[in-house]
Amino acid sequence: MELISQVLIIEPSTRVFVQEPILPFAILLVVILVVPILFERLRVPGLVGLVLSGVVFGPSGWHIFHINSPILNLLANIGLIYLMFVAGLEINLEQFRDQQKWQALGFSSLTFGVPLVVGILIGRSFDFDWIATIIIGSTLASYTLLAYPLINRLGIINNEAVSVVVRATIFTHLGALLVLALCLAVNTKNLGFWQIFPSLNSLAIYTFVVLVGCNWAGKEFLRRSGEDEGNQFLFVLLSVFFAVISAQLFGVERIVGAFLAGLAVNEVVGEGPVKDKVVFAGSVLFIPIFFVYLGLLIDLPSLINNIATLELTFLMIVGLIASKFIAALLTRLVYHYNWQEMLTMWSLSLPQVGVTLAATLVGYQSGLLSGMVLDSAIILMVFTSTLGPFMTSQFAVSLPSSPTRQQPAPVPPENNSEKTDKKPSTIIVPVYNPQTQQYLIEMAALLADQANGRIMPLAIATATAHMDAPQLETSLQKSERLLTKATALSRVLGVKAEPLLRIDDAFAQGISRAAREHKANLIVMGWGKRTGLRARLFGNVIDGVLWASHCPVAVTRLVDSPKKIQRILVPVENLIAPTLQPVQFAQILAEANQAQVTVLNVCDRRTSSSKISWRRSQLSLLVSKLTLPNPPEIQIIAHENVAQAILQAARLYDLVVLPFVRNRTSPGGLAISDVTTQLASQLTCSIVMFGEPQHSPSTALLTGVPNSTAVV
Repeated sequence: MELISQVLIIEPSTRVFVQEPILPFAILLVVILVVPILFERLRVPGLVGLVLSGVVFGPSGWHIFHINSPILNLLANIGLIYLMFVAGLEINLEQFRDQQKWQALGFSSLTFGVPLVVGILIGRSFDFDWIATIIIGSTLASYTLLAYPLINRLGIINNEAVSVVVRATIFTHLGALLVLALCLAVNTKNLGFWQIFPSLNSLAIYTFVVLVGCNWAGKEFLRRSGEDEGNQFLFVLLSVFFAVISAQLFGVERIVGAFLAGLAVNEVVGEGPVKDKVVFAGSVLFIPIFFVYLGLLIDLPSLINNIATLELTFLMIVGLIASKFIAALLTRLVYHYNWQEMLTMWSLSLPQVGVTLAATLVGYQSGLLSGMVLDSAIILMVFTSTLGPFMTSQFAVSLPSSPTRQQPAPVPPENNSEKTDKKPSTIIVPVYNPQTQQYLIEMAALLADQANGRIMPLAIATATAHMDAPQLETSLQKSERLLTKATALSRVLGVKAEPLLRIDDAFAQGISRAAREHKANLIVMGWGKRTGLRARLFGNVIDGVLWASHCPVAVTRLVDSPKKIQRILVPVENLIAPTLQPVQFAQILAEANQAQVTVLNVCDRRTSSSKISWRRSQLSLLVSKLTLPNPPEIQIIAHENVAQAILQAARLYDLVVLPFVRNRTSPGGLAISDVTTQLASQLTCSIVMFGEPQHSPSTALLTGVPNSTAVV
């Protein structure tokens, strides 16, 4: 009896535990944390894994997540709004003021119009009404730049054909959302053809209010509140939800408001850490939950057993691929692009993620689209988001970049007589941690000696409301001790040092401002590990300096004295438009130590010997443009995994110089992992992560040339 009573007690407790809403939410967090990582290692977009997770844990699978859950519905709706907001935020309106805007308009007209017609024909073949068929056509007409991180990493973003595809997204997004808004208005108000124009006027007024109003309010807020990133972050979120709420007052669909808010906010905050953190907040939580929610909506048994759904899915996939190909082909004929550029444009315009899913879900929730169309659209997203980036990786790998980027001004060999005629360089060395201070000063001293320059040890004391506050006095005393130690160490190393003590609101702002005021050529910083939720949301000091600095930034993690460095490895991924500043930096350091530099490029393991020889000659040609006194070695490795190949090669080297490429999230909102990030966490030797300025295309490194006149 006692055993039975214990079982009866445990059973209700277990049932209550399973029904507790915290448990499904905890499982949901585990899913959005683990699943994208696993799928990306399989070279499949993480969003595909999230949708499949929704199928597995939803009504078609284990019934852990429920569609009618109020919390899940709320988070999914926020994710939908955030998805459209990020789609608008990633579009820079400044791009449409150059000469390529007409090509972008032409391509967008073709890649929107042809799939629109094909989608309407597919819808009518299944006897859908005209409103539903037009929405289906408009969802096929847009596209998501899911392969943007790839083309950015390959250095072909300046290629005219690629640039046209990037610029055309705003027209296809706006077109699809405009068609959706009009279809919803016609269905809700039973409008005739001539009655559509008042709805257009209302939409135009709302667009003007959001774009102009958010722009004006944002600039006024930033002018009055200063540069506090937390306030800017909250203002951006408030702008999004203000636009969504005001959309209902004008009778406009909320996702249209979220997209327009993204356009308006982008022009206010621009490129910077605030934008990066806004995208981060959505991409790690709300947007992944939205994709899991989409998986819950898939009725797997009905999908498998319903022949009509399978036929519709097949026709939508084939129709999309064919119509996008026709649009790219017509663009090639009109603007005279070559076949490789045409195929790249075709592959970039294939993925259907952001606007497609948002418009389809809104149409489904409003009753205009059936569950069969929603299932087909989700499968279309899964298929194209996998196929598109794969095709881009095949077509764009050898695409030329135009206009061709010029390489950095070479550092000529120097002798003692030449050093006196050359303008001295300035290296800023922020000092904060006494344990890493010595190696930082040694690194800066080696570089400054080669460039006949000076180092400026910099200590930042964070400002308080009152200049006589005890906290500020304590901070100033600590900073003075650090500067005294740095100055003494510089004197021992035989390098001129000018210590600088600065009171500023924040460390990152103080460092970047001091570097600009003293016309620094380089900032040498120590490694700072990102910790805590606030650091994840608002970044750390290194993030802020990399975003704001006008000159290159060398972020160092030194396991031994820089004087002992004898072998330096510099991985170069892109041979089309490489950034050779890290090679130049490594060579200057090598000259100081009489060390040897190796430039490494990793290619696919299936690459033929003739192509490997071509890559070696191409890399040798690129490096020779630096006219270095002691040319680096060239090494080509064929391997299936770039990061693993570099890790294996790095075992023989004392230092690895990694070009720092900031992760950029796609308009779909899911971050794609970066090789540099993986290497930084696994390399055991000394590391220098070399970051170039965000806002300037050119900065000469340690050449004594003012940054305003340097050419890269």
